[in-house]
Amino acid sequence: MKRRQLLQLAAAGFVGLTAPSLVSASRAGALPIGVGSIRSLVPELFADPPRPPDHSPVIVIGSGFGASAAALRLAQSGSQVTILERGLRWPRDPFREIFTPDMTADGRGLWRQGSFTNITGLPVGPVDHFGGVLDTTRYENLSVWRAAAVGGGSVVYTGVTIAPERRFFDLSFGGRLGYDEMASTWYPKARSVLLPSTMPADIYNSPNFAHSRTWDDHARRAGYTPEAVDGNWNWNVLRDEMSGRSRPSATVGASTFGNSNGAKHDLTQNYIPQAEATGRAMVCHSHEVASIGTESGGRYRVEVRRVDPEGNVVETRTLTCDKLVLGAGSIGTTELLLRAQATGALGNLNEFVGRGWGTNGDASMTRSLGPAAGTPQGAPCASRIVDESGLPLTVENWYVPGVPWDLGFLGSLGMTIDPLRADFRYDAGTDGITLSWPKGGSRDTVEALRAVQNKMAAAGGTVVAAEPFTRDVDDTFTAHPLGGAVLGDVTDSYGRVKGHEGLYVMDGALVPGSTGAANPSLTITALAERNVAQIISQGR
Repeated sequence: MKRRQLLQLAAAGFVGLTAPSLVSASRAGALPIGVGSIRSLVPELFADPPRPPDHSPVIVIGSGFGASAAALRLAQSGSQVTILERGLRWPRDPFREIFTPDMTADGRGLWRQGSFTNITGLPVGPVDHFGGVLDTTRYENLSVWRAAAVGGGSVVYTGVTIAPERRFFDLSFGGRLGYDEMASTWYPKARSVLLPSTMPADIYNSPNFAHSRTWDDHARRAGYTPEAVDGNWNWNVLRDEMSGRSRPSATVGASTFGNSNGAKHDLTQNYIPQAEATGRAMVCHSHEVASIGTESGGRYRVEVRRVDPEGNVVETRTLTCDKLVLGAGSIGTTELLLRAQATGALGNLNEFVGRGWGTNGDASMTRSLGPAAGTPQGAPCASRIVDESGLPLTVENWYVPGVPWDLGFLGSLGMTIDPLRADFRYDAGTDGITLSWPKGGSRDTVEALRAVQNKMAAAGGTVVAAEPFTRDVDDTFTAHPLGGAVLGDVTDSYGRVKGHEGLYVMDGALVPGSTGAANPSLTITALAERNVAQIISQGR
């Protein structure tokens, strides 16, 4: 680390946290703690899951944004709905450590993998092989972050819940979907359940969000106008954290692996319990779908494995349903469709399956040598900026995952409207899928975001990147996988899969690679609300 940074850390009381010791700190707690220890911390994870019926009128695969919205509306319409989720169902508690901390992660954080490198470059691991909440699926040239838990991506995302601007929406959807109906009806309907809101002034001005205020100040100096963003957070829980009425979580940089106290208002606090309250929806966690297909009589067949928290197969079953809703996320849904197409289990799927996949133009950015307050660093995002001087993009005021203190690092998440798309293909040898993402990703995205990063760094007197950990702009991962069963190509304009009546896509696989330089959660939820309303009204 440079001399200036060491002086800042010394003043803040963190002189011992040099680059090697930050790595050591991240590794120190991230050792296998033993499944027995996880059982003692969260015994609820080891209870037997609900058993799905042999036949259901409706099966929904997945429990993320689109899946949960579809399940709620179908249950409210009178259908019996079985929701199959591969991940565990996690409880909430204001004082227990339900989820693992970001910096010292253990098996509760990772889905059946022994180690993990955060976007900061800090290594996490080795950890126990366990059914944790974050699945970092690795393809050649790209790592895709996705969830494995009841509530899907809402458990692991950073809470930003916004709609794109009309001009950006139209660039991304290209006439497949009308902005007017989304803005007038479906975005508001989704918001009425999710209940996002901007960060209140008392939280923004607290010591835990000094990094957010610094970020905004640097943006203004660079000529940008930061705009507040809606976040799906319960701000009263953050106040409880800061006043000692709850174990600290969101206010000390926890988000990527979940928030134990319910600070993040995830789907287990809105759509999912509302669906269960109808008495016609059952969530069956720890049920991993291996394949789908049709059988005689027009029913759909779902091959499912019940797994224990360590990933051991307890039971395999064949379930059937009259209507099948795919909501396993862009990766999960696309893989199920490609496997069914390749094996002939769904013989009428068209040539567009697996195509039109993108990363939402994601890239993470880190600056260093900013003011080091030495206080805990809050996770929620306060604001963003928009830049249309070249490739249209937005940059969000982020925290630095894995670093719970404000040590002068400033994190950002950039999203561009980049036309780069890739295709998935089924690999019979591995029974998996491969991704044609180019080595080096998108030069246009990197250069456009680098220009903004450099401008803000110069204005704020900071340094791009945080050597030796991060690059200045890192697009080797995405937390926003989109496409693979694109609206209007694989499905009709309401998510009904072409050639297979009663089969629907209700998740990010419908989106053509980008949601207009905005986080996709609200658009996915609103799109599912729109599509399922049409399906219910037409009865098909």
